Amino acid sequence: MTITRREKIFNYTLLTLLAVSVLFPIVWIFGVAISPNTTGTLDLGHAQWSNFVTAWTQAGFTHYLKSSLIITGCVVVVSTVLAVMSGYAFGVLGVVGEKALFPLILLGIMIPMESIVVPLYYDFLSFHLTDTYQGIILAHVGMSVGFGTFWMRAAFRTVPAGIGESAAMDGANSWTRLWRIYLPISRPAITTLILLSFMWTWNDYFLSLILVSDPAHQPLTLGLGAFSGRFLVKINLLAAAALLISVPVVGLYVFFQRQFIRGMLSGAVKG
Repeated sequence: MTITRREKIFNYTLLTLLAVSVLFPIVWIFGVAISPNTTGTLDLGHAQWSNFVTAWTQAGFTHYLKSSLIITGCVVVVSTVLAVMSGYAFGVLGVVGEKALFPLILLGIMIPMESIVVPLYYDFLSFHLTDTYQGIILAHVGMSVGFGTFWMRAAFRTVPAGIGESAAMDGANSWTRLWRIYLPISRPAITTLILLSFMWTWNDYFLSLILVSDPAHQPLTLGLGAFSGRFLVKINLLAAAALLISVPVVGLYVFFQRQFIRGMLSGAVKG
């Protein structure tokens, strides 16, 4: 199908407008972050880059960063391993009772977190898991492994069955086929899953707010909330602190952008 010149102009104009609408708030927040004006008014003629250092120091983000790295790192590793194993079992090997078990996993994805957070809190409280790294990590893993299983099951099912069957005929067991065939082919989908898991865990505020009240175990998002309560009038420092928290997610996305897009396109081709 041939695309006319008018259609090209319309498409590029629409995409440009969408890009501007997305980037404008980010550029504005960045301008506020380097402005010496505490009310949020832009003053780019006297850029004050020290706002980032001031925000980091006064908010005590070094301690919160440690908690975020521990929580996010553990959640990403554990949830990814469980998702790969369960996705391989459901998508390739086949498990007993799959028709009953897999819908239960999908049901876990569809239930909103807000509807279960109260009983979840009291269950964790009874097991002394509140205000601990173990508790918040377990909660995040439980919330993300359902989607990860669905994602990896779809990714593994895009691999032609003949490849695995040929390897099995050559004597490769299930672990060898997973390690030598399915993981390399599904690497973009796994990378995408890792990035999504990292983003969801790193940016979480609500679940951490409910389960972690001890400042010694709170992540960066709760640290930003506490910082905003103390420096409500210093909009430039708040903007600088918010940008600092978003740097890891943006950096990872930019670095793995191609694999992320490939994973998004290939991860849900076949359900």
